[in-house]
Amino acid sequence: MKKSLLLIPLIIISCKKEPNITETPGRDSVMVTEMPDSAAKADSVSLRKRDSIINNAPVTKEVLRKGVMRSEKDGQIIRTADASQLPFTLGEEFTKDGQELILKLTNYNKPEIKARISTNEKDFNIRFNQIRLPNGEYDGPFSREISYDIKESGEVWLIIGKSNMASGNTKGGFNVSVE
Repeated sequence: MKKSLLLIPLIIISCKKEPNITETPGRDSVMVTEMPDSAAKADSVSLRKRDSIINNAPVTKEVLRKGVMRSEKDGQIIRTADASQLPFTLGEEFTKDGQELILKLTNYNKPEIKARISTNEKDFNIRFNQIRLPNGEYDGPFSREISYDIKESGEVWLIIGKSNMASGNTKGGFNVSVE
């Protein structure tokens, strides 16, 4: 009986799957190839009705109504949010060199996306590396601000990371505001 109770947590842990996303280094930015998603871990979320702020607090692993999913694997932080929550500001932190954030906006149906990265860190090397459009095409690199016409409805990705054309610190906290 005791042995079977010890096996239950092991079975649960072994059944959990992480999102399968790999990165392929490009010339100046990172190309991300999509593979089938699996259940993502949730992060604690704090929402306000308008101009929501979504905080990265790893203490609680739950999704609130219309929450933001979060998972992390091999230096990639993947956050998924429904576009109906826009506008919002998302807080995140890079704690290791070479990390990147993939912000997936599902059900995006506006003609244009605007986003901005802000930070209080000195000499922080961060930018929008790429955008993935609903038709699967990529464009980029960009700077810390992006304004992009979206011709189709669907899932839009904003891929944020370091600029290979610049120097500076690649660790620290930052906010991404999307409208």
